[in-house]
Amino acid sequence: TGSTRSIGRAIAEAVLAEGARVVINGRSAEKGAAALAEIGGGDDLIFHQGSATDQAAVEGLVATAVEHFGQLDVMVLNAGGVKDPAPVMELTDEEWQYELDLNLNHTFWGTRAALRHMVPRGWGRVIAISSIEGKEGKANVAGYAANKHAINGFVKAVAREVGTDGVTVNAICPGLVITDMVHERAGGALGVDGVEGLIEHYCGDTAIKRPVTVEEIAAFAVHLASEAGAGFSGGTISLDGGAAFY
Repeated sequence: TGSTRSIGRAIAEAVLAEGARVVINGRSAEKGAAALAEIGGGDDLIFHQGSATDQAAVEGLVATAVEHFGQLDVMVLNAGGVKDPAPVMELTDEEWQYELDLNLNHTFWGTRAALRHMVPRGWGRVIAISSIEGKEGKANVAGYAANKHAINGFVKAVAREVGTDGVTVNAICPGLVITDMVHERAGGALGVDGVEGLIEHYCGDTAIKRPVTVEEIAAFAVHLASEAGAGFSGGTISLDGGAAFY
């Protein structure tokens, strides 16, 4: 989900390079067409249009993969975000519901649909892109933090349900990643000055003192998706440059 740009696209490109056949997803048909043209991949790459806030679109992504390629091996639940950063007492019910659907509900819908194909086959990988905010929490993003905490608990529980069926379920928890969305909205939630201010705010107390790259996240996702990742399940992996050592 959410794979026409940034983290999702980097993961799609990385698994495609490893020989996977991939369905990318996004809300915009125009961005989807552009991503297909830019990535290449020929018949091994297709686009499914739809918003991660729409249950039918998320479940349809799984159906498209199975119909087009015959099976589903790996589900990456990447879409997520904040609608409008604000103190919790100013959040509207509509904003809260939007973030709930975009982050947690989409992860539930996609996981459930994927498992219905993976469990009978005895093999599968579910990878949710959570956040360091699923272990911590910052002011003005309470909905986002609450949903990411919930995703981390969700993958732990589901991993125990399907572990003996050959399916692993994990969450990657990135710290600051300089994505297109960060460039578009840098500093809005924290009152800092642009991208450089955001980097200083988030990375000053980390071990590596810099943002994590989309390529680094994609490389870890490839490992989790592979046979080599079979022993890793129920994890909430902090890929944040050493911001949270747990």
